[in-house]
Amino acid sequence: MNDVLEIDRSVFLFLNNLGDAPFDSFWILVSKTFIWIPLYISFLYLLKVNFGWRNLIFILVFIALGVTISDQLANVFKYGIARPRPCHEPSLEGLFREVKCGGAYGFYSAHASNTFFIATYMWLLLKHRLKSYGLILFLWALCVAYSRIYLGVHYPLDVVYGALVGTLLGGLFSVLTRRTLK
Repeated sequence: MNDVLEIDRSVFLFLNNLGDAPFDSFWILVSKTFIWIPLYISFLYLLKVNFGWRNLIFILVFIALGVTISDQLANVFKYGIARPRPCHEPSLEGLFREVKCGGAYGFYSAHASNTFFIATYMWLLLKHRLKSYGLILFLWALCVAYSRIYLGVHYPLDVVYGALVGTLLGGLFSVLTRRTLK
């Protein structure tokens, strides 16, 4: 396990140090929820057009439940595993670009989990109607996930694990949604 964590630290240092101060503001914005409100409005529009008002209500309930579970599960892991964020790791001090810092623990990334949940969920609901929509959704989720490494608040494994959990939950909730809508 120590070898895996050492590789994770090395990959983190490499990816984080690719950053440059002129881009810091951009990646801070990418990591914020409010900047994505137009995207969320487009999700609502596409869901309403493809499923109608009545079904949209059920879909929104499933999205709210799924994001809540995704987010709270990340908190359970953060405090259960208690792996310090890179910005709280004394051995990394001065070795990486700390753009911002979060709470004490970082395993796993709720940002990655939540965005991959939404990307997977939306893609599975709309893939038959909007063929190339998945590429846009997963590029968005990847950008948000990478922003967490760039900012110095998560290791790559935090982000990868968050993305996997979000993807699994997105798949599960899309199945539940389809069965409910039938």
